[in-house]
Amino acid sequence: MYICLNCKNKITTKKWHCSLCNWKPKVSNDYIVFSPKLALENTHFNSKNFKVFSKLESSHFWFRARNNLICWAIQKYYPKARNFLEIGCGTGFVLSNVEKKIPHLSVHGSDIYLTSLPYAQKRLLKNTDLFQMDARKIPFINHFDTIGAFDVLEHIEEDELVLQQMYSALKDNGKVILSVPQHPMLWSKTDIDACHVRRYRVEELEDKLKAAGFEVQLTSSFVTLLFPFMLISRVLNRKNRQIKNELKINRFLNFIFEKILNMEIKLISIGVRFPFGGSRFIVAKKKNKSS
Repeated sequence: MYICLNCKNKITTKKWHCSLCNWKPKVSNDYIVFSPKLALENTHFNSKNFKVFSKLESSHFWFRARNNLICWAIQKYYPKARNFLEIGCGTGFVLSNVEKKIPHLSVHGSDIYLTSLPYAQKRLLKNTDLFQMDARKIPFINHFDTIGAFDVLEHIEEDELVLQQMYSALKDNGKVILSVPQHPMLWSKTDIDACHVRRYRVEELEDKLKAAGFEVQLTSSFVTLLFPFMLISRVLNRKNRQIKNELKINRFLNFIFEKILNMEIKLISIGVRFPFGGSRFIVAKKKNKSS
């Protein structure tokens, strides 16, 4: 179900027209724009990085392995899900992989930047639903089976509000799948360049999910076996490391690192839970109102 962002009235038409206050979202280049003031300029992310990511994601070990973990989690924890929304879809690298590996899912993608959506559209099917949206004001209620946000929450001061909005947008028993960077001791110039506002402490996101009403079903660190390399890299480059430089890596190391991360995914899939690592990966369930 849709929600009017002006008066909070429930909207039953797919045309996004509120019968109570006459509100309709704007449309730009065929994309619905729910938060026009933030669509072209905001402090949550550097839009120049979309061009960098669009060129590097498909070959970079971390993006590729994270995609494998995401698709495994969707199929493991909600195999009968019919739709999936990715918040902060960026250049569409995650969504394109979900479309390919889980073809029965109806996929939807949102980003706070309108300029990211053409990058995503190039990777996706023509009928994929893409729109501009502020995750703090999600215009859906009881609508999605699954919602994902992958390395997005660390960009937003009001992460607890976003979790509450996700909760409302999910159907009963729906699942949220999240990844975030963790361990404040790893904070460096890379985080600043990426427009992060935090790196999460262990169990911090779990506590916030529970406060929003979720039941945590899976929580594990990720990028654990590579953690020593990451720690050394961050310490040595704490003052001058830029995200575009961190993404550049020797081809041989890239190959080896991807193999290592895929081994981590295998271990997670059989029940191993890592206590520390560069990222935290979580699956949580919206409790059924009748339970």
